[in-house]
Amino acid sequence: MYTLRPATKADYAFLYALHTATLKEYVTALWGWDEAAQQRMFRERFDTTLRQIVVVDGQDVGDLEVEWREDSAFIARIALAPGFQHRGIGTAILKDILAEAKSMGLPVTLHVLRPNPARRLYERLGFAVVGETPERFFMRREP
Repeated sequence: MYTLRPATKADYAFLYALHTATLKEYVTALWGWDEAAQQRMFRERFDTTLRQIVVVDGQDVGDLEVEWREDSAFIARIALAPGFQHRGIGTAILKDILAEAKSMGLPVTLHVLRPNPARRLYERLGFAVVGETPERFFMRREP
């Protein structure tokens, strides 16, 4: 259904467009969207070390970054282009991460912006809110 490949610096434009397409609505609701500031922050934080590109039928459609820590697997980033959402791809990716973490005896953690409806997906997959700020929910699923 999907494959992953390492992100490279050549993916910068795709990843910024994905960032805008998937987060602009939620960032705008919380803080407002300043295009120049978003471009600057994205450029300053751009790192391909752990980042992977989600590929479906030969097309780059998403972004995934998982930090495998000693005490947990942290999903730092998961995003799918709007045209590829609600097709089971995100669920499949998350289930694969959960299975790998379970085999290692690790919980999986993540955070999600409050306005982002992806929280419902995470809850369906067994994640529970374990903390919150005015902007984010912190979620965890035990192995």
